[in-house]
Amino acid sequence: MGREDKATWKSNYFLKLVQLLDEYPKCFIVGADNVGSNQMQQIRISLRGHAVVLMGKNTMIRKAIRGHLENNPLLENLLPHIKGNMGFVFTNQDLVEVRDMIILNKVQAPAKAGALAPIDVSIPAQNTGLGPEKTSFFQALSIPTKISKGTIEIMSDVHLIKKDERVGASEATLLNMLNISPFTYGLKVYQVYDSGTVFDPSVLDITNEDIQAKFMAGVQNVASVCLQIGYPTLVSVGHSVVNGFKNLLAVAVATDITFKEAEMAKEFLKDPSKFAALVVSPAASAPAASAKVETKKEEKKEESEEEEDDMGFGLFD
Repeated sequence: MGREDKATWKSNYFLKLVQLLDEYPKCFIVGADNVGSNQMQQIRISLRGHAVVLMGKNTMIRKAIRGHLENNPLLENLLPHIKGNMGFVFTNQDLVEVRDMIILNKVQAPAKAGALAPIDVSIPAQNTGLGPEKTSFFQALSIPTKISKGTIEIMSDVHLIKKDERVGASEATLLNMLNISPFTYGLKVYQVYDSGTVFDPSVLDITNEDIQAKFMAGVQNVASVCLQIGYPTLVSVGHSVVNGFKNLLAVAVATDITFKEAEMAKEFLKDPSKFAALVVSPAASAPAASAKVETKKEEKKEESEEEEDDMGFGLFD
């Protein structure tokens, strides 16, 4: 009976995974390191109505996908990413919104000896509240301390653990004594699957402005190359026309040849004072405008003074 029950359970798991792969064209490949059963249950509850979480053994997942490749060959792109403590989060909704919901489900956790530190850990300068008998423990970790009011005080901030390093037993003990839980654990999104394509989750953070900026940079590069080699294209023809007009203008200025667009340039060269007048006139108008403003202010002051003088007369003057 035990073998039959296990075989039935495997068969049901294969059917469930295949059904989810057919029903949902999008899913996240997530890692579940350091995620407990209670936290996993809370994650399932928070994603209810938005996504479906499915965990399982990697060998069973690979077998189910390989058996379904005849119906959906694109699922083969998932196989290289099925490794470690992983699972799937299937969804039909917006990938960015579901990704944010997955990331938000994290819990504080104490540092455990031998675990990899996901972040740098520093201890701020503080009064620990610990007795002087613990001084040797701090000295072993090269942490500067002093005794203040009968308790140990850390004199300066200490960088205790570096990211991606193993947590030592002494470091873990110290953090627990100080009631510091430096790490947060939850599902980590490794890859995103969308209709046969697998890509990094950072792609979800690309905005329309980023795409537009990259496109315009490419257009500028194409235009530069086309102008350099003299090969006209749609993106370079505008620049070619402008450069051609500059050449024609230069020839007209240096010779007796003229055309409508070159007449103004020739007039400026014949009588530079016209050009100087155009430049000076805005600058000259500024003092005139300021003078007008000053005269208006003076007039207002005079009027206010007159009003004050009128108000100075008594009823019987």
